[in-house]
Amino acid sequence: MNAARLSLLALMLCWVCTAFADVAVPPLTGRVVDLTATLDSGQKASLEQKLKAFEDRKGSQVAVLIVPTTAPETIEQYSIRVADQWKIGRKKVDDGAILLIAKDDHKLRIEVGYGLEGALTDLTSKRIIDEDIVPKFRSGDFAGGISAGVDRILRVIDGEPLPAPKPQAQYANNFDIGDLFNPFVIIGVVVLGGIFRSIFGRLFGSLTVGGIAGLAVWIFIGSLVASGVAGVLAFVFTLFGDAIASGTGRGGTWVGGSGGGGSFSGSSGGGFSGGGGSFGGGGASGSW
Repeated sequence: MNAARLSLLALMLCWVCTAFADVAVPPLTGRVVDLTATLDSGQKASLEQKLKAFEDRKGSQVAVLIVPTTAPETIEQYSIRVADQWKIGRKKVDDGAILLIAKDDHKLRIEVGYGLEGALTDLTSKRIIDEDIVPKFRSGDFAGGISAGVDRILRVIDGEPLPAPKPQAQYANNFDIGDLFNPFVIIGVVVLGGIFRSIFGRLFGSLTVGGIAGLAVWIFIGSLVASGVAGVLAFVFTLFGDAIASGTGRGGTWVGGSGGGGSFSGSSGGGFSGGGGSFGGGGASGSW
């Protein structure tokens, strides 16, 4: 009987602890993180593209987070935890901003990085909330309110003199790992590998070709990950190139192409990340 009471007490304590636990900050998987399915795929994609284009041009990062609730924390407490974890905005420029909506709480907040506090002031943030976002939220137009608020945030930031964004590698955003499996690339590596194997031997010839391939990808793509993958693949194809060629000649089938396995992208999928920006609690909150 005592054991049953202790078990019941333990379960009650676990329930109480869970009920009052802070809401976890979700991982930064994109410029728009919607945990409530408020935005459909088209609305989310359009907003993502708008924020990406602005970052590419201006350098500032703006993110949108929609959660059901921040309870037991206030939206201000939760928002600064999000800012500390996501680190939106460029390091030492601190030009990030986060639009946070707690849908079930009927509350929202604009969190502003240090570098934007002179332009996106507390008063300006409050006016954006009251004039652009809240009226649409009250009528049930969440997508319209978010879009209108983001548009005005971007206009305000656009008028602020900020350091120009660093130029990105020319080809990095269009690179796909499947390109390395292009038959012409494979044939070129095998032929080049045969030449270097005849000069340096199988092992050292393969290492040489792998190094050349990795260096070439690093120069043209600017990605360390892609460079490493290219170097390893070139090494393998050179090391076993004669076996691959003879296997194909006996009627074996090898299928390449870009559908073979995933892709690397500097800006899509899970490639977005904060730039190391800092926040100090500037911004404003509102409700509807």
